[in-house]
Amino acid sequence: MAAVKLMVMYPPPKDVQAFERLYLDEHVPMAVKQLAGKTKLVATKVRGSPQGKPAFYRIAEVHFPSLEALQACAASAGGKKRWRTRRRFRPAGHPLF
Repeated sequence: MAAVKLMVMYPPPKDVQAFERLYLDEHVPMAVKQLAGKTKLVATKVRGSPQGKPAFYRIAEVHFPSLEALQACAASAGGKKRWRTRRRFRPAGHPLF
């Protein structure tokens, strides 16, 4: 089975310092610890776009060896907890991703 990756795209935050503190000090360490079966986690900060202001502030890629491994992670307690915390990064009125 081919490797897969889950991509999470974070919209620009209103308070960049607060976002970075929460993201780097809490969210990423918990994702590293709780996302069972991942093979790699890549966290990218979007600096710009040829079209102007970028639509996203950060993009996270979570790599898995197979779709089944990603699905097992999503069904696990750690996966479910990480999914619920996504709301902490959503600006008011922005749809859930």
